Amino acid sequence: MALGRKGTRRIVVGDTTYRWRLRRRPTYSQGLGWSPCTYAVEHADRSGTTLVVTTDQVHPGNWLEASGGSVLPSDVAEAITSALRQGWMPTRSGSPFQLDRSAGFSPLL
Repeated sequence: MALGRKGTRRIVVGDTTYRWRLRRRPTYSQGLGWSPCTYAVEHADRSGTTLVVTTDQVHPGNWLEASGGSVLPSDVAEAITSALRQGWMPTRSGSPFQLDRSAGFSPLL
């Protein structure tokens, strides 16, 4: 699962450059606030395993206009550092690496 370059943002963690992207439009479940916001990260220069981060907040574009925080670059950098400590190897091919940070998420009803 490679990210297209359009719509991605660059971030440098350590000496490595990554690209990350938050889906602009929420999925149906995210739009209703039933599931948390997710975003994807990958190495900027070499293809490999994609990091998929599940947050503990609703998607900012949810249809119920519930306040959902923004995904900040500092959050992305922290998630990358955590995933690297947990064994994510961004330059090796393989299945997406899932980083679940959804503890405390409460779905909207």
